[in-house]
Amino acid sequence: MDTAAPATAIEAAPPAGEVLLEATGVHAWYASSHILHGVDLSIGRGETVGLLGRNGMGKSTLIRTLLGHVTQREGRIRLMGRDLSRARPHEMARLGVAYVPEGRGIFPNLTVRENLLMAARAGRDGRNTWTLDRVLQTFPRLGERIGNGGNQLSGGEQQMLSIGRALMTHPELIILDEATEGLAPLIVAEIWRVIGEIRASGIATLIVDRDYRKVLARSDRALVLQKGVAVLQGPSEAVAASPALAGYLGV
Repeated sequence: MDTAAPATAIEAAPPAGEVLLEATGVHAWYASSHILHGVDLSIGRGETVGLLGRNGMGKSTLIRTLLGHVTQREGRIRLMGRDLSRARPHEMARLGVAYVPEGRGIFPNLTVRENLLMAARAGRDGRNTWTLDRVLQTFPRLGERIGNGGNQLSGGEQQMLSIGRALMTHPELIILDEATEGLAPLIVAEIWRVIGEIRASGIATLIVDRDYRKVLARSDRALVLQKGVAVLQGPSEAVAASPALAGYLGV
């Protein structure tokens, strides 16, 4: 089967601190289609990692495999030292992995307040810093629509709600899959501002977004996928400067 070249490590760049999530030799299939081919990915505690690649190269499949949504998978996935290679999505969530999906995934029949409070829980270490008040301060638009149903919100407001709900779980790691897709420029700027706040708060983050320049400017390390293979990885500054990047992203 035709696959891309093996990953190019621009520099030896493991996570700077404690490894939070480590995936080794990850393969994934949808029925007979082999999508991921031995991908390695590591995320340190408090680290932001960008996941890049053209459409259809396996980014969302990698995320869904890490979360346990893809059942046809091989390889090793460890979270905080625990082997979760065969874990299911609810187990990953209980251990502190929050997911903001591309489709937002809010409950349209619940109000903004109900969407947020239904997810609220303390962190694994008892942290309770992302309260309802803090989320509403972070996203003032949600405060203005606190009693509105999810189906009464704009696309940007729904995305804010999805991120706010994830933060109220006090995650160790938050995964953002195309958080700015299809949003107006002012809303996109607001989302990136919040992503910066999340990074500053010490929550580890895995970001997928089409604006690769912003991803690279706001992440510590980056990984580029082509045809389900990690073809380029290293510190974000070095990935941004790589002559190979444009070819892999089609820009």
